[in-house]
Amino acid sequence: MEFKLDGTAEEAIKQINEKHYALPFEADGRRLFRIGVNFSSETRNIEKWIVE
Repeated sequence: MEFKLDGTAEEAIKQINEKHYALPFEADGRRLFRIGVNFSSETRNIEKWIVE
């Protein structure tokens, strides 16, 4: 799971994949979810999220 402030959920997913955050958990055998979330400082809410 990666969070961005005033970025994009797509940037968060890209960072998860580029930095191989899930790699230590892949041998476990269970299904993995990559979650990218963007928060807006203007609205103080979640602006968008992506689950892969």
